[in-house]
Amino acid sequence: MTARKPSDKDLAFTRRMRLVGAMIAGTTLLWIIFGEVGRQYNWDGRYALLIDLAAIAAYVWALTNAWMLWRKRRET
Repeated sequence: MTARKPSDKDLAFTRRMRLVGAMIAGTTLLWIIFGEVGRQYNWDGRYALLIDLAAIAAYVWALTNAWMLWRKRRET
């Protein structure tokens, strides 16, 4: 039995989904780290808000890209 060779389209899809997964994991990790550092150094609340907004923006980007990839995958 021979395995089928993935097409360029499949490889691009996989690469993009890995990027989305890495973005979610990295955002979560940085959000936790910066939140803890901010608490330890008593950063102003404005910085916490800025960190939260940046994390939300990254999650929205990842969710949008995952949704677009899911729809594209269903079309084929």
